[in-house]
Amino acid sequence: MVLQERRLFQNFDWLLILAVGLLVLLGIILINNTTAAVEGLFDTSNLLQDFTFRQILYAIGGFVVLFILSQMDYRILASLQWLFYLALLAMLAIVFFLGQFTLGAQRWIPLGPFQLQPSEVGKLFLVLVLAKFLADNSKKMDKWRTLVFSFALVAIPSGMTYVQPDLGTSLIFMFVWGIMVLAAGLSWRQLLTIAIILAVLLPIIYLTLQPYQRDRITTFLNPAADPLGSGYNVNQARIAIGSGQVLGRGIGAGTQSQLQFLRIRHTDFIFSVIGEELGFFGGVFFFALYAFVLLRMLRAAQVSRSTFGRLTAVGFSAALFFQAFVNLGMNVGIMPVTGIPLPFVSSGGSSLVTYLMMIGIIQSILAHEKMLGLRTKPQPV
Repeated sequence: MVLQERRLFQNFDWLLILAVGLLVLLGIILINNTTAAVEGLFDTSNLLQDFTFRQILYAIGGFVVLFILSQMDYRILASLQWLFYLALLAMLAIVFFLGQFTLGAQRWIPLGPFQLQPSEVGKLFLVLVLAKFLADNSKKMDKWRTLVFSFALVAIPSGMTYVQPDLGTSLIFMFVWGIMVLAAGLSWRQLLTIAIILAVLLPIIYLTLQPYQRDRITTFLNPAADPLGSGYNVNQARIAIGSGQVLGRGIGAGTQSQLQFLRIRHTDFIFSVIGEELGFFGGVFFFALYAFVLLRMLRAAQVSRSTFGRLTAVGFSAALFFQAFVNLGMNVGIMPVTGIPLPFVSSGGSSLVTYLMMIGIIQSILAHEKMLGLRTKPQPV
């Protein structure tokens, strides 16, 4: 048993852990710099209300779970498919009854001094559920009933998330589904049909959006339309990033963030703080870190001899890519504001712990594939 654990850690992707750890550390530093002016540095009278202290707790807990998951055989998770799915639906249902309202949205379940956002955990659960279903039906991907059933698995929690309202996370669910069915063997004919259906549904989807969500789309198309209202955050984010120029103003020296012109600076718009305080090179460094993490995650999909493992790695990579791309894009003005955090960096425990759990499962895929030395053709599980 000891020998097996040593061999697992020998196959550990320490470069991936280093890159993720660096993102988390930089996030804690930025959260402290953007909230200390409001709260005071480590207000010892109530540490659990301090954003920095809470993020440190989340990071410690997340890395502990990461290492535990990395030592498990990831294939055990396949047998828990429906348990994960029912747990997700149950948590999303609880939100409607016990969920706490924050900034007009009901997304969080209060757990004492902490809050759980089920839709964040749902990214991990849905990937595992889809990976198992698509692996079991890998030879039936040309059947429309397989595709429709896989879509239904995602559409139910996506719809429940959408009405919270949380458009950003529901879009992540749908993007992950699209990438995973493509990886599972979706035909071009099916892809074209889906694209046509989506094009027809877009106007209907637009009509169901909340007024503030429509304002965000209008602001994206014309940021100057309401500079002091719906366009305020976008314009301030651009000013912050532009004022950082090449080398940045320095950690803790950004006027937009430190003087609080930039709102929601420790969550949705934390990359604007990066641009202002670390400049162009700092922003490029963050882009490079995310690209490196994604490549190491996709490496797990490449080496996996299990269809379930391959699709799981693809799904996790798709979730990270889409969320990071949308968050970075809305900060620089190439994507509408959707209110989703920057993975590993933004303040918030549900997102941070969920993505660290994903990395733990990725590590399990890498370690067990190498340790077992599998050389057979891909199997469903």
